[in-house]
Amino acid sequence: MHYQTVRNHGCRISDAWAYRGVKTVVLENELIKVVVLVDKGADIYQFVHKPTDTDFMWRSPWGVRNPSLFVPTTGDGGQLWMDVYEGGWQTILPSGGIANTYMGADLGQHAEVNTIPWDCQIIEDSIEKVSMRCWVRTVRTPFFFEKTLSLRKGSSVLEIEANLLNEAEEPVQTMWGEHLAFGAPFLSERCVIDVPGGKIFNHQPEIAPQNDIKLDAEGEWPWIQMKNGSKLDLRKVRSKSTRALTLSYVTDMPDGWYSVTNQETGIGFGLVFPKDVFKYLWYWQSVGGGFGYPWYGRTYNIGLEPFTSHGHKGLTDAVENGTAIKLEPGESISASQRAVAFEGAKGVESIDTDGIVTKRS
Repeated sequence: MHYQTVRNHGCRISDAWAYRGVKTVVLENELIKVVVLVDKGADIYQFVHKPTDTDFMWRSPWGVRNPSLFVPTTGDGGQLWMDVYEGGWQTILPSGGIANTYMGADLGQHAEVNTIPWDCQIIEDSIEKVSMRCWVRTVRTPFFFEKTLSLRKGSSVLEIEANLLNEAEEPVQTMWGEHLAFGAPFLSERCVIDVPGGKIFNHQPEIAPQNDIKLDAEGEWPWIQMKNGSKLDLRKVRSKSTRALTLSYVTDMPDGWYSVTNQETGIGFGLVFPKDVFKYLWYWQSVGGGFGYPWYGRTYNIGLEPFTSHGHKGLTDAVENGTAIKLEPGESISASQRAVAFEGAKGVESIDTDGIVTKRS
């Protein structure tokens, strides 16, 4: 936008940016800054609480790579995805988990919208509010997906409205997930995770030899049984010295929200989502575990990912276990989400649908 009015106060938005050759949009106000990699899945690469200079998002060791400039040396579906995984926050459609095949389509890991460029348009640009609309059509499946991101003056809440449409002339099944990863320095063993409750079960088979949670373990939040017979409190983020890599699922949550709070700094991040759409919260712990490709013991992060379905073996797995979403021709499904930065908390009692946080005293 060559003739966009430029401001240095209130709400601001600009699509006149590129990072490492990737078209980028920046939204910000007095409290938060959000950086969106439009040409790479419309990923949220940064979510910064400006008063404390806290970026909640984890960054992979290799950072942002421009998929259009990177030439892979193998065709493995998992490694192709990892080659350009920068961390941060991805939308996952239509398959979450490892490579699989559905209705004749070969789907790689976390296929397929987060490795391709999206279209975008600034639809509101005022001191009081800024909004951008992003949209994409899948390549090997018949879906159209769009989301609108908005910020309001004086608010630390990012508002997201998303819609998924089946453009096929036959029923098609899908998974939809929001893949958020949190990292240091925000993340530490002083962090606590709050969810409103629910049941927990562990992923099978184990995703790495460093999995220390019992494979068939089930429990009530926050307790899960470990391989050594002890109980693990999933509210507490473990240190990098734990050297573990695990994946668990939280389901039957009474409300759709979670938070991560650093009890040392009092800074936290919360996400609100519709639990009737996202029925599973994937909880990925990469706390110094994962040796060999791709992490080589380097990573310290957790993922808290609302998903419609479960099964790390992808859409095929979700279809088999009955958690995939079936959309008839022309049918769509929508979801409102609110991501919020907050301060002055030791933990969270609740987050309402507007992103208002009730802090734990």
